[in-house]
Amino acid sequence: MGGLTSAWDLFLCAEDPRILRNGWIQLLKAETFIALVPPQPTPKAWVAPSCSACTNDSGFGTSGGIRPFQLQNWKQKVSRTKKAEFRRTAEKLRNQVINIEKDKHSHFYNQKSDFRSEQSMLEDLENKLINSRKTERAKIQQQLAKIHNNVKKLQHQLKDVKPTPDFVEKLREMMEEIENAINTFKEEQRLIYEELIKEEKSTNNELSAISRKIDMWALSSLGAEKAFRAMSGKLPGDKIMPSTLPEEVVDFEKFLQQTGGRQGGWDNYDHQNFVKVRNKHKGKPTFMGEVLENLPGRTQDEVQQHEKWYQKFLALEERKKESIQNWKTKKQQKKEEIFKLKEKAENLSLLFHNKKEDNQKRKEEQRKKQKLAVEAWKKQKSLERSMRRASQVKEEEEKEKKQQKERRRQFKLKLLLESYAQQKKEQEEFLRLEKEMREKTEKAEKRKATAEEICRFQERDLHKLKLKILDRQLKEDEKAEKQRKLAKLKEKVENNISRDPSRLYRPTKGWEERAKKTGPTSSGPLLHIPHRAIPTWRQGLQKRI
Repeated sequence: MGGLTSAWDLFLCAEDPRILRNGWIQLLKAETFIALVPPQPTPKAWVAPSCSACTNDSGFGTSGGIRPFQLQNWKQKVSRTKKAEFRRTAEKLRNQVINIEKDKHSHFYNQKSDFRSEQSMLEDLENKLINSRKTERAKIQQQLAKIHNNVKKLQHQLKDVKPTPDFVEKLREMMEEIENAINTFKEEQRLIYEELIKEEKSTNNELSAISRKIDMWALSSLGAEKAFRAMSGKLPGDKIMPSTLPEEVVDFEKFLQQTGGRQGGWDNYDHQNFVKVRNKHKGKPTFMGEVLENLPGRTQDEVQQHEKWYQKFLALEERKKESIQNWKTKKQQKKEEIFKLKEKAENLSLLFHNKKEDNQKRKEEQRKKQKLAVEAWKKQKSLERSMRRASQVKEEEEKEKKQQKERRRQFKLKLLLESYAQQKKEQEEFLRLEKEMREKTEKAEKRKATAEEICRFQERDLHKLKLKILDRQLKEDEKAEKQRKLAKLKEKVENNISRDPSRLYRPTKGWEERAKKTGPTSSGPLLHIPHRAIPTWRQGLQKRI
């Protein structure tokens, strides 16, 4: 019973259910053939020569006949090698996990830490995950144990093979049950692994976003310091009084000061992602979900509050722009009024140049108007300077942001290229090793298959030759028995009959008996001779003719 001892190894190595099913069928055929065709004594005159192909390549030949005895040993050796490699890898990973757990406990779960409340939450979450992993491991072990027991039962059944249809049907049902259990187990594990891969990708995205945010904090602190130095170097000492600015501009600046600047208290990275997603969805409420995915550190309430702030920010900014536009329009109107007043004053000076008092009054009025115009011009210039400074600061901030973004992009590209080169190198090495292993395995399988085919053909020819010899022997025995029976019959019957050629023309005894039983024939007159009936449509034809 050596054909199915490696059935459990076949389950561990089979990736495709079709390969598994074919393997079970081949093993069952081999066991059934060995059980139904027991070895018979072969005449010495018809013993086939030993198969050199079987003994040289695969090493499972015998002196009296050709049978594959060491194929199972080869399979077990390969299986043991794979199991040993898997155990070494598992042990290595287990040691790494233990070391990481020790480092984590020493850093996070310290009793003297200032973040004990947050650490307790992490500890509770870790305990839940450990319990879920233990439950899942127990469930998987239970499923594997059930499959293993079914395989053992099938092996036990194959130890006592019976050539009956019921037994074969029972074996087939057991094989199908094992196959269905294995396929179900693999399908469940595949779905679980796909879900874990999705969670891993989501977690990696969140970690990448948090890492980028931390990098942005460091870069933004340097950028803010540079911008502050630039502003302190460029701005003059005198400050513009808020009373000289329009009411809408003052409201907008107060709103920015009270709510944390142009980002609403958020960092630049979060605010830029928020604006990007919002513009992508054109301000529709559906953008909230995507914002939460791109900003893992923000809650839904925070995003909603930021949306309200941003709407108010846009409204105030629009009012500010309209106010500035109105201010520019009024300024232009004032310029035109001043120009008209100037022309009017010149005309008045021409009309009343002879009157000294009128001239002095006119000059006084002109000085007042000029003073008002100068004051308006100064206010306009101061406002323009403040607007220019604000736009310059904004442009410098935008320029610094673009430079930081470009540096981050180049750094990411560099990391991606290095990672791609490393992955490509590892993939090529893996493909090369896999190709070598596959070629070695294919060569070994070809040698094994060739040896098995040669041995099988020789066994088949030997079996046919035995059947032919037995058939010929049976025919000769039947012929001899027939001759013997004929000889006995000849001995019992006497052969002393004399030759009489006249007996050829004599009637036989049977004919003589029949002639005796024949009665006399009557010789009376014929009153009626039967004829066939004539159809009605032909009854008058003969008379006409």
